[in-house]
Amino acid sequence: DIMVNNHYLRSVCLILLTLLSAVVAFSTPRPAASAAAAASSTAEDNTYLNKEQLEFSIAYLNEHHKTDVLLPFVKAFSDLGTTAIKKNAWIGGSYQIIDASITDITQDELCLDASIKQGEKIKTESVKVHLDSDPVAGMKRTYPTLPPCNPMHLNHASKQPIDNFVRRMNRLCNIVKAYSATGKMIQLGVQMGGKGVGKLNDDMYLNQVPHNRFVRKYFYDMASDAALDATILCSKKQFTNRMKMTVMFPEMNPSMDSYRIGTLLELARSIAIKLAEQNLRVRVCVQGSMGVGIFTGVPKQLNGVHTLLQRMDWESEPGEENDGMVGDYVRFGFVGKEHVINAQKSEKEGEPDVEQDDVFLLICPQNMIGLESSIIGSLSEMVDAAGDRPVILLNPDLVDKVSAQGQQSIRGRQARIDFASSFETIFQFQNIYYSGTSYFPILGSVVKLGPLEPWVAHQRRDLMNNDGEVYLPVYASETAPENEVLMSTFAK
Repeated sequence: DIMVNNHYLRSVCLILLTLLSAVVAFSTPRPAASAAAAASSTAEDNTYLNKEQLEFSIAYLNEHHKTDVLLPFVKAFSDLGTTAIKKNAWIGGSYQIIDASITDITQDELCLDASIKQGEKIKTESVKVHLDSDPVAGMKRTYPTLPPCNPMHLNHASKQPIDNFVRRMNRLCNIVKAYSATGKMIQLGVQMGGKGVGKLNDDMYLNQVPHNRFVRKYFYDMASDAALDATILCSKKQFTNRMKMTVMFPEMNPSMDSYRIGTLLELARSIAIKLAEQNLRVRVCVQGSMGVGIFTGVPKQLNGVHTLLQRMDWESEPGEENDGMVGDYVRFGFVGKEHVINAQKSEKEGEPDVEQDDVFLLICPQNMIGLESSIIGSLSEMVDAAGDRPVILLNPDLVDKVSAQGQQSIRGRQARIDFASSFETIFQFQNIYYSGTSYFPILGSVVKLGPLEPWVAHQRRDLMNNDGEVYLPVYASETAPENEVLMSTFAK
């Protein structure tokens, strides 16, 4: 009996231990499963594009851009391109990359499957193209490289991953000369919920002058925001203090009979007020009379502008919206180092200290035909006196003009060109017109909507049944577009 009871107890204990082990095993995650779950969670947290953006981008590129984008990418940015050059050097056409499809898009790479025909055999190889790639050896002559996109610029312009992807893709497209695809990439970013990089409002009707006041305000607001953004970047040492803005819609173009001086002054006022609202003291300057002796004058475009600036309504009277702004935060002057005011302690008791100018806004500085003096001298002295404070040129024309003794054509010309080139564009809107003597109808525009934004060209298109007009992106790059490249992207 004792032996039977011991056997029975031993069996019961074994059963209980087995059940306990099963419970513990069930309640404790396996190390492999735990690691997989953690990896999955990390992958979700680090997703570059969301599911909709990823699926649509892959499908769109595979369906519409195999020939002009994906195949050149594989040839230019992967080792398959180098292999093709080496093998085809012996027998031309013996090694061909005949197809390419995207399988995945990560934060740094495009994952592609490339089909290769070698003789009668066709095989598929997986390749990866880095989004900041340079052409591989052997392809650099065919596809000259471009500087990579600055991560700070990308993040500042838009924190949306789809916009980051679009701009880096456009750099690669420009390298392989797929210029027309860059405009489609901009449209892709807008369609997939991006910030709207390079997007313009529809139905501006710039062919109609005078423009609607809401259209003018649209440009004033964009230019003012760009000026403030550039000023903030300059204060952080992330952008140069030499800046320029080109705003050339029809009412701002002095070579057209639609030019309106009031629009120029309203734009200058909008920019100055925007900066002054941030407690920045702005000096609004117009160039004075140039020349020697009786051969003096000011450009026709600027005739009377200095007086008009001071007489226009700044809403700065007591009780108005900008009470006390003019004279304290907005001041007026001319182009020249003597108009750069630095902070000074008052020598007389009871008088306020002199506050320095923080930003200088110069309206349309330009050279004049026939004069032996250039605006560059006075302008460069003023820029030097300003130090590291922002100097913003609004619609400058610093190109040498014809002069009697050739002073603006020969002497010191390269130094003047270098000085003019030292100003970085922080905003640009410039219409493009059909060739010929007429400025109408408008073909499109070239824009840069902020100091760290890309350059985008648009083609203007009328909707059917006079339902309006749209500005459709057709080209984009990180640098100002060349005319030949630009015109090749416009639909005939």
